[in-house]
Amino acid sequence: MNASILTIVMLVISNVFMTLAWYGHLRLAEMGVSKNWPLYVVILFSWGIALAEYAFQVPANRIGYVGNGGPFTLVQLKVMQEAITLIVFTLVATFMFQGQALRWNHLVAFLLLVGAVYFSFLDTSKS
Repeated sequence: MNASILTIVMLVISNVFMTLAWYGHLRLAEMGVSKNWPLYVVILFSWGIALAEYAFQVPANRIGYVGNGGPFTLVQLKVMQEAITLIVFTLVATFMFQGQALRWNHLVAFLLLVGAVYFSFLDTSKS
């Protein structure tokens, strides 16, 4: 598989796990599953999920980084990762947390992040 595509797919998978690690326990509490868990148990539970996130994030960055023969600079990897995070978070928040609504300002923020991705990939060496 192409290094660009593999990097992006792995970043998406990583961000699904990250979003679940950071916010999944809130949904579990709403459902009554983890409502009475002590904080340290919630933290350990989230760390377990975050381990899966790192299992995709670290290889994605190694494969994608130009210094390792990949197609992306460090800045491009970071900006792309942030945009993917926003997309994944929006989908998870919309489907897992039904009461969360997207408003116009959220969409503007999303468009600005898409602009950040565009500008981070802009080839300025031709100017």
